[in-house]
Amino acid sequence: MAPKAIAGEKRASAKKATKQPVRLYAKGVILGYKRSKSNVYPNTTLVKIDGVRTRDDTTYYLGKRIAYVYKAKKEVKNSKYRVMWGKVRRPHGNSGVCRAKFKKAVPPRAFGAPVRVMMYPSSV
Repeated sequence: MAPKAIAGEKRASAKKATKQPVRLYAKGVILGYKRSKSNVYPNTTLVKIDGVRTRDDTTYYLGKRIAYVYKAKKEVKNSKYRVMWGKVRRPHGNSGVCRAKFKKAVPPRAFGAPVRVMMYPSSV
């Protein structure tokens, strides 16, 4: 009886292996800095989050952490990838764009680049 139980366990684990990985963040895009006609505010970045279309939709994402992951030439701590962390602060306009504050200003080469909007900290 023991070999049958082991075979059953193998089948169950094989099914788990074929399952798609779960993404624990929402996708977003960096649009640019907050600005007016003549002034630019590099300390505040505008981020468009996928699936967010209205100002009310942004309320869920307020306070969530944002990760801008990029690739660098020099390897540090066995990785060529680096991360810049920020936080969603408030909505910007009525179309679902958010203002985010990063620890350091995001470089202009990041405009149009993807970001990860993490599902934490959660207020739900």
